Amino acid sequence: MRRARQVRPTRPGQREVQAERVAALMRQTPLAVAVTVLNASLMTALLWHLGEGRAGGWLLLALAVAALRLVLVRRWWRASVIARREERWSLLGTLGSGAAGLVWGGGAAWLWPASDAARLIWTFLVGGMCAGATGLHHAHLPATLAFLLAAGLPLLGCYAAVGTAESAIAAAMILVFLGALCFSAWRSSGEFAAQIRLRLDLSRQARELDEMNLRLREAMARHRSAEASLRQAQKMEAVGQLTGGIAHDFNNLLTAVLGSLALLRKRLPPGDGRAGRLLENAWQGAQRGAALTQRLLAFGRRQALDPVVVSLPDLVREMAPLLRSALGGGAQLRTALPPDLAPVIVDANQLELALLNLVANARDALPEGGEIRISAEERSVARGEAGALQPGRYVVLQVADAGEGMDEATLAQAIEPFFTTKGLGKGTGLGLSMVHGLAAQSGGHFVLRSARGEGTVAELWLPRAAAPVPQRAAAPQPGASGRQGNILLVDDDPLVLASTAAMLEDLGHRVTEAGSGAEALALLAAGAPVDLLVTDQAMPNMTGLQLTEAARRLRPGLPVLLATGYAELRGETPPGLMRLGKPFEQDRLALAVEAGLAGDRLDTTAG
Repeated sequence: MRRARQVRPTRPGQREVQAERVAALMRQTPLAVAVTVLNASLMTALLWHLGEGRAGGWLLLALAVAALRLVLVRRWWRASVIARREERWSLLGTLGSGAAGLVWGGGAAWLWPASDAARLIWTFLVGGMCAGATGLHHAHLPATLAFLLAAGLPLLGCYAAVGTAESAIAAAMILVFLGALCFSAWRSSGEFAAQIRLRLDLSRQARELDEMNLRLREAMARHRSAEASLRQAQKMEAVGQLTGGIAHDFNNLLTAVLGSLALLRKRLPPGDGRAGRLLENAWQGAQRGAALTQRLLAFGRRQALDPVVVSLPDLVREMAPLLRSALGGGAQLRTALPPDLAPVIVDANQLELALLNLVANARDALPEGGEIRISAEERSVARGEAGALQPGRYVVLQVADAGEGMDEATLAQAIEPFFTTKGLGKGTGLGLSMVHGLAAQSGGHFVLRSARGEGTVAELWLPRAAAPVPQRAAAPQPGASGRQGNILLVDDDPLVLASTAAMLEDLGHRVTEAGSGAEALALLAAGAPVDLLVTDQAMPNMTGLQLTEAARRLRPGLPVLLATGYAELRGETPPGLMRLGKPFEQDRLALAVEAGLAGDRLDTTAG
């Protein structure tokens, strides 16, 4: 069996050092050729003067070798760096250098003159050529040694062949001279290799330093981005907590206002137009306040959502008349949603409000009119992509316009609450904040891209639903059953308590009022007749959920309707517990109470 050829390991950078050796040899060869041609011509002239007729043939041989060396250099220059094989070019360069040395050494042996003066000239010339070759080709040791040995050994042999003591001494001196030149060439070649390796090491270290600097800059950029994101998140969280608390208090006030206005509307004497207009103005103002608090809660991610499976093409198609009405006559609406688009999981009512806000913003960005495009597509998010989004499938709802666009400073503040570029009284600055909060609370993401003069693209990323869109059921109508019951109403706010009690009594129910959880428990312990417990959630000392647990220990299975100003509930609610979002009107209150008395679990938080 043939033994496998073993590949000798190479030192780091050895290939590069060899390439530099060959390059140095090739770069110096033209100068060596020029010196060879010049000295060969002068030596030929001298030999002709001494009557040596064979000098012309030797000159032709020297010129031929010089020409071949130049052709070799030219071929090396024309070869691409990738195609150069250092071993091959090193061998060819060494052969060329050896051939040039043999021209001088062989020529001396062939044309060895009889006179001592002529011999001294040959010796001086060959010695000078050897010294010159050592200086020119010191980087490439094989080429230097090839020239020295090919040029010096024939000359040494000529002196040794004479047989005299003087010629023997001359031969010994030539041998010492050649040895010194060989040692010098070996030292110079080693120093050249050391310099090349040092240069390669410095270059490698410089590259590594550049890479480390690049990684450091990237890490610093990521750190600055993370710090900015953290500061923004902390700021938004603080503002969200503040707005959530404000919205909760406003919801209590608006519940009292809307309930009182509803009852006052029923008792308004017919024909009193002025009082009716004033009542309608107050009603609309309260409705606008309710919408404002919903936007605050959406921004602070504290609104109570009712996520369901929603078909975006169906939702946009049903909203198209409303959206076109909101646009007026200046802008045109264009929708492009695939009919087979996957459904999403989102609160349908809040999504409609978000889409209306986005279209209204796009309309305001087109004062001279233009096209607003609503489109949607499905996208995938891999791990580590798209910021804080979880890996999975998403449906991206886009609202795009070719309007004025926003500069970088405006874009950076666009989703902050109460920031608006519209005039006084033309906007609250909560539209985009509400969309951002809805997307985050729904497990999605809101992206806003814009540039001055290039328009704006708003992207609402929503989680893709695995289940199909369910069939719609007919909505229950309040007052259908006509059932009346005994209601225990609990709220720490006297205004809300009085207003809600009045609405329930107006519906025909018997109401027992309690201003705290402890008072309600005392009434239950005393045996008060209660068919349904209606309680506020955010109360001091005892929350609505805590009251529910304590009340059911006294009255197992007692149905409870929990009224809440924002989504402070976490996880699943206890069995038989329904929620009613504030502010509520009498119709929604009636619907929730009838469902509670009937034993149905109906969530009417999203009204």
